[in-house]
Amino acid sequence: MKHLAIAVVFFAIAFPAQAAEWQAREQVKAYAISGTTGPELYASIGEKGPLIGKTRTIALTNWDLKWSRTYEPQGSSCRLVSAKPFLTITYSLPKPASTLGSATGHHWKTFIDGIAAHEKVHGGDIQVMVDDIIAVTVGLTVENDPACKLIRSKVLTLVKAANEAYKIKSRTFDQAEMSDGGNVHRLILGLVNGR
Repeated sequence: MKHLAIAVVFFAIAFPAQAAEWQAREQVKAYAISGTTGPELYASIGEKGPLIGKTRTIALTNWDLKWSRTYEPQGSSCRLVSAKPFLTITYSLPKPASTLGSATGHHWKTFIDGIAAHEKVHGGDIQVMVDDIIAVTVGLTVENDPACKLIRSKVLTLVKAANEAYKIKSRTFDQAEMSDGGNVHRLILGLVNGR
């Protein structure tokens, strides 16, 4: 059986932003697959799934993060007083183009519900990363920076560190889920073998 991966694409680092209530915008983008049996549906995913480089994936979580930040000179120093994120998370998931019979439909529902839940973990972790960025950057003060130039590189360094920590967490989660006996592996077997 050809092994497909689930992957997360990392978009955008950050640009200038306000620590306050914020909410991510989440959306689902379906891609059409063909087939009426589990093996046919899985084969179609292998042909039509989203690409990461040259590798097809079952599902994909993309995210786009932008910031609105307010820097405030305070004497000879500069302080980041607010950072408001604008985060859009897009989940790409497979969707059969035709109606499925009851047995295959049951197996498909179990499969796609499990895959969607997997992707939602990535989406939740992305939102935690954004909260972490707010926590470590808002209130940051850099001395001898009355023009608020040095602080921007300090903020970017903290953003990159949070992004790297997220990537490691995401890869570790995917490895566990897709290993033999892992949740995604079991979902694939359930769809293909009809159990």
